[in-house]
Amino acid sequence: MAARKIPADELGFPTITPGAAKHGDPFALSSHRRAREALEFGLGVRDQGFNIFVIGDDRSGRMTATRTFLERVIKDRPAQDDWVYLNNFRNPHQPRPYRLPNGMGRDFKNRMERLVPQLRDAFTKAFTGDEYQSMIRTRTEEVGREIGKTFEALRAEAQSHGLDIAETPQGPVLVQKREEGQEPPEPTPEQREKLNAIGEKIARDLIELNRRAVRQQAEVGKWVREVSRQMGDRAIGALMDDLEGEFGKYPGLSRWLVQLRVDVLDNIDLFREGGRQQQTGAVERPDQRYGVNLVVDHGDEDHPQVVVESNPTYENVFGSIEFRQVQGSLETDFTLIRPGALHRANGGVLVMRADALAFNPVTWVFLKNALRDNEIRIEPRIASPLPIAGSPKPEPIPLNIKVVLIGSPKWYYLAYLPDPDLATYFKVKADIDGEMELTDANVNCYSGLIRGMAENHGGSCADGAISTLLGLASRWAGQRDKLSARFEMVEDVIGEAVQIAKQDGERTEINTKDILAAITSRRRRNSQIEDQVHERISDRTVMIDTKGSVTGQINGLTVMQVGDHTFGAPTRITARVSIGRRGITNIERESLLSGPIQQKGVMVLQGFLAGHFAKRIPLSFDCSITFEQTYSGVEGDSASMAELLAILSDIAGIPIRQDLAITGSVNQRGLSQTIGGVRHKVEGFYRTCLDDGGLSGTQGVVVPKANEPHLILRREVIDAIRAGKFHIYSVETVEDAIDLFFGMPAGEADANGVYAVETVYGKVQKALEEFDRVLTERGMRAH
Repeated sequence: MAARKIPADELGFPTITPGAAKHGDPFALSSHRRAREALEFGLGVRDQGFNIFVIGDDRSGRMTATRTFLERVIKDRPAQDDWVYLNNFRNPHQPRPYRLPNGMGRDFKNRMERLVPQLRDAFTKAFTGDEYQSMIRTRTEEVGREIGKTFEALRAEAQSHGLDIAETPQGPVLVQKREEGQEPPEPTPEQREKLNAIGEKIARDLIELNRRAVRQQAEVGKWVREVSRQMGDRAIGALMDDLEGEFGKYPGLSRWLVQLRVDVLDNIDLFREGGRQQQTGAVERPDQRYGVNLVVDHGDEDHPQVVVESNPTYENVFGSIEFRQVQGSLETDFTLIRPGALHRANGGVLVMRADALAFNPVTWVFLKNALRDNEIRIEPRIASPLPIAGSPKPEPIPLNIKVVLIGSPKWYYLAYLPDPDLATYFKVKADIDGEMELTDANVNCYSGLIRGMAENHGGSCADGAISTLLGLASRWAGQRDKLSARFEMVEDVIGEAVQIAKQDGERTEINTKDILAAITSRRRRNSQIEDQVHERISDRTVMIDTKGSVTGQINGLTVMQVGDHTFGAPTRITARVSIGRRGITNIERESLLSGPIQQKGVMVLQGFLAGHFAKRIPLSFDCSITFEQTYSGVEGDSASMAELLAILSDIAGIPIRQDLAITGSVNQRGLSQTIGGVRHKVEGFYRTCLDDGGLSGTQGVVVPKANEPHLILRREVIDAIRAGKFHIYSVETVEDAIDLFFGMPAGEADANGVYAVETVYGKVQKALEEFDRVLTERGMRAH
């Protein structure tokens, strides 16, 4: 079968009639169907571990479209609960979380903020009233009179014996009685002994009186506290009863409200103006002790939320504990516990980018722990910036969540799949295909997406522009019967086309001309490296011939990618053959510039030559083959067809056309195999021919027949092909390519394996036989 010249009508953008849809859902596209089914399944399963990993190519809507889809699926589910942290009165360093219905957390916080000043006012009114003051005064005076009466009796007894009780800074002491202006007489030994005995008795009585006074004062203090507690309970009873009646119906909170009443009555002094001084020097205030830390407030939401955490540090995901500076030192308490994304998404869905999470390995470890234990635990050692003694260690919050990780395939397969825990905690894989079939349903949905994108950018899209954009999506998919699922790239073109249209008299409807202008502008901005590469070819710094014929030399084609810009360029492949037994030497391999696939392609050539020419005699040649002026490494087997033609040319001594370039892999039987990047390669050689003195009318590119559906070329190349100035040929076998490049048939072997002399294979066979004869004769002479 001969090479086929492909007409221009088969090489341009496919003609696609736009659908009628006004808006489109990305997850209605067939490329997203598998992912949609996986997401619906994962969101519907309540069992542990059925979290979701969404995999998709860049710009395929894997984040924006997935988030929109998740919000739509869960919008009919019950709203999330609020969560508050409250003081644990028995163990203040372990504050406890409490669940409240949606919106009630804010009400409870506001209610407690109003309660503290109400309690202060109630205590002030109760303890400054006449009743309380009279009770305290009466009780204090009774105790004082009783102690005073006993003291006076004891003093009178001491005075009757010539002694007295004097008040000193150290307390009452027994002294000798003195008359004013007179010294007491010196007692006799008998009197001294008697006075000592009396003094010891009175001193004992005085000590006992002091002890009794202390006990009674303690009893008075206890009585005052009990009275204060009773008066306080009576003063705040109505307030606390109202609070318990309003919020005591919620599980767990009713018990805390009982503890609150007890703690308030135990700490009445806390309500004094200015609070209570602590041992650390800090001042504790009632609004701090009885505050409500509303860590999660969903009061403004009527359905579960999809929370996206773009920077998944530990603090952003699990929360943190903040500190306040007081008198030059740092302090913290439960009111300074701050929530993380897990808290906000609890009861809903948490979305994180896989690549961002991979750069936060600590978060990944603790996330798996949280999913294992079904609880959100803030670790003070990690969440707190400083190791402060006494910082709170909050009790964990029960976790009910779906975690959705979103990333490209490389992150899933290289970073996460090796982790054995991935299959335990992310059992659902939602895989977005990078391409979709060119069906009516997909075209209709895609058309709706394009119209919606244009509206988002403040414009509208004519049907002709939609058809061009669909053709562009087909070109990006690399196949005429497919569309690229990377529709966000299409949106970029739309956004730029809208701006171009607005510059034309504030026009808002974009047409085909605007789309093509946007594509040209984007290519112009991104093609600086491409221009430099082709400039080096034009000025012969890199030697490429686009005219004439040369033996053992052929134009291969390569694809280069610089950031988001991909382009093609030709490369010269040469082969030099001599007498020998080593076969093909790949210079790239010998210089360590060859990848394994490229070397495999060269070894396949050895098999092809052996199968065609070594049935009767051994292969007797040496051949070095290389990519000229290539210094950064070579990989892939897409040049193996070109390499084979160069080798055959040099063995047979037949020149090869230089106005043609070829791309394609070849197998050991000489069949042409499909390769990638074919449109970039064709356009790269077209540009080279255009720059090298213009198009001659004979130039073109040879591609594998299997690549015909992948040829979607730019308009300027199509115009040149239609005008007969440039050509695209497809081949199925190396023999088809030989007819084009050598200008003579490849040849067929007869029953004895001999090729006709006036064929390419015949000339190759004759040269190899001569090589073998020479080597055999030299061997015999040497022997």
